[in-house]
This record gives sequence, structure tokens and C-alpha cells, in this order.
Amino acid sequence: MKTMRGTRLNRAALGSSAVLAALAFIACTTSRKDAAADSTAASDPQVTSSANTGGAAVSGARIAVAHEGPAGEWHMPAGDYANSRYSELSSITPQNAANLHVSWAFSTGVLRGHEGQPLVVGNTMYVVTPYPNVSYAIDLAQVGQPLRWKFRPENSQQAIGRACCDVVNRGAAYADGKIFYNLLDGHTIAVDAASGNQVWRTKMGDLAKGETITMAPIVVKGKVIVGSSGGEMGVRGWIAALDAATGKEVWRAYNIGPDKDVKVGPRFKPFYAHDRGKDLGATSWPGDTWKTGGGAVWGWISYDPSLNLIYHGTSNPGPWNENQRSGDNKWTAAILARDADTGEMVWAFQVTPHDMWDYDAVNENILVDLPIKGQTRKALVHFDRNGFAYTIDRATGEVILAEPFVPMNWSTGIDLATGRPKVVESKKTAQDKNVKDICPSLEGGKNQQPAAFSPQTGLFYVPTNNLCMDFQARAVTYIAGTPFIGGNAPEKGGPGGYRGEFIAWDATTGKKVWGIKEQ
Repeated sequence: MKTMRGTRLNRAALGSSAVLAALAFIACTTSRKDAAADSTAASDPQVTSSANTGGAAVSGARIAVAHEGPAGEWHMPAGDYANSRYSELSSITPQNAANLHVSWAFSTGVLRGHEGQPLVVGNTMYVVTPYPNVSYAIDLAQVGQPLRWKFRPENSQQAIGRACCDVVNRGAAYADGKIFYNLLDGHTIAVDAASGNQVWRTKMGDLAKGETITMAPIVVKGKVIVGSSGGEMGVRGWIAALDAATGKEVWRAYNIGPDKDVKVGPRFKPFYAHDRGKDLGATSWPGDTWKTGGGAVWGWISYDPSLNLIYHGTSNPGPWNENQRSGDNKWTAAILARDADTGEMVWAFQVTPHDMWDYDAVNENILVDLPIKGQTRKALVHFDRNGFAYTIDRATGEVILAEPFVPMNWSTGIDLATGRPKVVESKKTAQDKNVKDICPSLEGGKNQQPAAFSPQTGLFYVPTNNLCMDFQARAVTYIAGTPFIGGNAPEKGGPGGYRGEFIAWDATTGKKVWGIKEQ
């Protein structure tokens, strides 16, 4: 789920999101206080797992794919295909960070969730707003940072009412002189980076069914990779590639349904036996419920050129009421590896089979090479909403290790022989049953706010949540273009009296190295 609740929490914490502080920094001081008990719950939920604590930094770890463009530029959502979000710039240090202050600010005029990052190409910064998805080019070389251009695309106002979870946008990508981004109403567009003129516009989603697009595309080998939103609207999630020059659709793969639609063929070799079989994207659902089963791609995409694989997560199955969709519900709440040229699925790993907590698996997949047990492993590191941090072999889909990075009680751990979570029976949801104190909440141990990796330390830096929920599922009927949820899940603070923690994580051991709790 692309949560509206998470967006609201972020806006409450950050204040007005209409101001972009670009190349503008605010120095801040913090004071440490004793953690106060959470006021929303009479007592802390009991947890079965919490993050282990490790030691020193990791030597020999490296980003799998080099930064795109000069060090001071940012051409794609995460800076590189590896999704590392690491910058090689070094002028800001621990010694001078306290002197940072606001240099300039730019107001987009839009008071909704700004979940994308600016791009910087040469001396120009490119920004995309939430709906109505206006794009701006800002001249960084001149005093006052004047606008080079502003482009407001045609964008159906009906999309506001069809969007399940706010009208956010997660940013753009740059390639070959063009800025590529998605519109809430289901279109993908290309804009000339120099002039701001629209180059092409392609309809990708069906707004009448509740299909919107909020994710940030990436450009791979001349193809713009985009995916759908709308898991709470009963959509059937997909990922697709468009020709970057013309906007023509090159391939489209659904994430649920029969093999031919999902693009499962002879190359598909999942690591775990239970993920092998014919048409699992349909037969792991009762009847034809897969047709409204969710599995959207509203998160981040990474790419390994050496394997020619793109990696993406899929969202929750729909509806939330698990009684209406028995089975594993493949390939929702999963990490999928696909051939970048054809969309063919090469391996799949379902992070939360039969997800009954709205945990999704859309969070970023960070591609790194890690020293593990004397070998350098081609790894994919994923901090899932379900509260587990996964270190996975990105060539095969094997889970190398998986450990909780936040307090949790819905599972006691991951069975590495199968990759499946060991679910606590008392935390399983069911229709008309109110299950209390499930940790983490549907906000997840980490939501879409991305983690980052530093090759200097070999550690991952992760913004985490410490929230729990009560979950009550209910029967729901599918009506196209309307919410298809079937549940209610009020949230509360997690154990320990804090609601979030910024942590450093060692993905070679599955341990937290340090953390700063929100006070």
C-alpha cells in the first residue's frame, strides 16, 4: 500500500511541504531526553523480536553500479542504478556540519506530499510536484536561482478522487536530453530538458479502474521503466517499458495472473521450490480473484547491467481481508527480477506470502557487493515493511540472511531453508476479528522513505518506524474505481516510548551498529 497515513505523518513532522529547500541546509541541535511512555496505548505491545546490535564498519563492501554522471549531478531517482543514494561530494564534514544554514528556497505552491528528489544535470535542477505534476527547471548558476522553464501537463482532475493514497509523486529521471516522469492520471511523459516542451505523452493506466502512477521511472538501455499504483482499488499491478525516444510501449508484464501475462517462461528459475510451478500467479488465488488482486509497483526500481536485470517490489494483495483470497497470492508482496530488454521474469522471492497485514514489498532494493563468510556476494539488500532486513543473492534470489531491524511480534524469524516467515498464530488476522497490538503496523518497519548505503563504512543508513496496530478485517465487494480494502487498522506507538529510529545496519551480519531514537 502506498499509504496516505505515512504521507500525513511526514507532512506533520516536516511542516509545509510546498517549500523545496534545494542546496539549502538548516543547522539543528538536538537534546537527549529520557524516552517517555507512549500516550496512545495503556501498555507497550509485547515483541518477539528486536534488532540485534553489532559492531564495527564493513570493509570491502562496494556499490554494484557506479554513479551516473559527474559527482555533483543527480540524473536518476537514487543517483545510480544500484539505488545506493550515495554522493561522492565531500565538502560537508562532521566538523563543519553545524555551520550549515539556509542558502535559498523555492516554493512549488503545492501543499501535498513531495516524495521525490530533485535532479541536477549540469547547472540545472529539475523538480516535479505532486498533482498537478508541474515540472520546473531552476538555473543554479545564476544569483537568485531563476527559473529556466515551467511545464504544466494536461492531467485529469478525476485522478485526485481515484488515487487511493494521496496525490504524491516520487520524482523524475533524466536521459538523452529529456526529463521523464509520471502523471497521477496514468500517463508517462517526456519533456525536453532544455526548453521544457513536451516531447511525447503515453497513456499507461486506466483511471476508471483506479490505476494511477506515483512512482519515479528509471531509464535503462533506451527504455523508460514505469509501474502502476492502486493496490487498494482492486487493480491488477503491472510494470512496463516505453521507448525513450518515441514513448511507444515496448513490453508490459503483470505481476499476478497466468504465466503468459506475468512473463514467466523457460528462464524463470526461482531459488525456492515452493515458488516453482505453472501459473502460480493465478493458481495461488481462489478462482479469478487475482484479477483484482493488487500487486502494484509504486516503489523504486534498481538495475544491474552485468546481469541485465531490473529489480522491483510489488504491493499488498487485495483486499486486506485475507479470508477473501486464500493461498500465497503470488506475486504480491514480492521482489521480482526481470530481464531489462523483455520484461521476462528470471527469479522471484515472495517476502510476505499471503500478506494479511498490508506489508507490501515495494521498498527499494539496494545492489551492493558484500564480503560474507569469506566470499564477495552479489547482494540485494531490502528493508521490508514487514520489519525484516533481507540480504539476498541478486543473481539467484537466495536469502543469505534475514533479521529484524525494528521491534516486531507478528513473526519469530525467517526460515532460511524456505525463505518464509515463521508467523505467530495470535497475530494472524481474520474477518470480523479484531487482532490487537500487531508490530510493526501497516506503516511498516520502514515505509517508502529510502535507505542509503555508504561504501566508506560499508553500512546502510535506514529511517525506521516503531509503530503497532490493531487490525480488523471485514467483507468487501469489488466495484471498479472505488476502494477495495476490507479492513481497518488504527495505529499506536511501539514498545520503548519512541516512534522512530535512524539506524546504521550491517547487512553482512544482520545487526544494527548504532541508532538514534526519535525523542
